[in-house]
Amino acid sequence: MKVSEAMTTPPVHVDPGVSLEEVSRWMAERAVGSVLVMKDEELRGIVTDRDLALRGLGGGLPSGTPVDAVMSTELVTVDADDDLQAAYLTFRRTGVRRLPVLDRGRVVGVLTTDDLFLDVFGRLADLLGTVAWSVLQEPPGPPSACGGPNEA
Repeated sequence: MKVSEAMTTPPVHVDPGVSLEEVSRWMAERAVGSVLVMKDEELRGIVTDRDLALRGLGGGLPSGTPVDAVMSTELVTVDADDDLQAAYLTFRRTGVRRLPVLDRGRVVGVLTTDDLFLDVFGRLADLLGTVAWSVLQEPPGPPSACGGPNEA
């Protein structure tokens, strides 16, 4: 599976001059934990809910402070054509929870650890579906020695 199949699109992004208050509102309205900071289609940084809580509003900065004051600029990215396993390794190696996804240098999405959880849960559901089906096709066995919920 490729990164492009698991990433979230379109990426939520703002201009570097947008206020912390506005970024916070955007993140809440879109139910996201991070926003890419872009200028003229160039990725400049990323701001996370943690950045806002620790360095921004929670750190005592005025709500009108531009987002580029608290954004992280040392970015780790992945390519849309990368195998998803490469993204797993990147997450583990770097400790970040969000990766901007690039296609020929252009931002096309964001891959988060939540996206990977959905991938894992989907794979487990595929496996468990087969197991559950085989279990449901079998007649019930004798009660266990432990007793059931109705046993006193």
